[in-house]
Amino acid sequence: MKKYIILLRGINVSGKNKIQMEALRGLLKELNFTNVHTYIQSGNIVLDSEETASIVCQKIRKGIQDTFGIEVPILARTVAQWSQLVENYPFSLENEKIVAFTFLNATSKETNIAIQSLGEDQYKINGDIVYLHSNRVCKNKINKYAY
Repeated sequence: MKKYIILLRGINVSGKNKIQMEALRGLLKELNFTNVHTYIQSGNIVLDSEETASIVCQKIRKGIQDTFGIEVPILARTVAQWSQLVENYPFSLENEKIVAFTFLNATSKETNIAIQSLGEDQYKINGDIVYLHSNRVCKNKINKYAY
């Protein structure tokens, strides 16, 4: 059994693509996922499944479309993959800097892309992850890492 962290993109944003988390948890249980948890109204999910990440995404995408009539991009990664992502962060974690990354839907063949106004900020593409390192200090210094 694998524990997955699932990210639904673009739900419950500005009143669009609304999905109640209770209804989403019910759907996921109907799809035979276990230990289903959601995080606030964000569409972030933690669940257990014996399926591959690809199958998990397909089942959830189809279930959401059939139940709620919404097409939603979905990413699924195991907890081990998240841990590896953090361990592989390619920049210094010293001081109070903003640290961010994003997942891509597929492995990128590009390692460099043109970004305007990057300034001293840096990025690195590693497979299906884009890491960003910003020299800007967090104003509130509460959340050092932005996932």
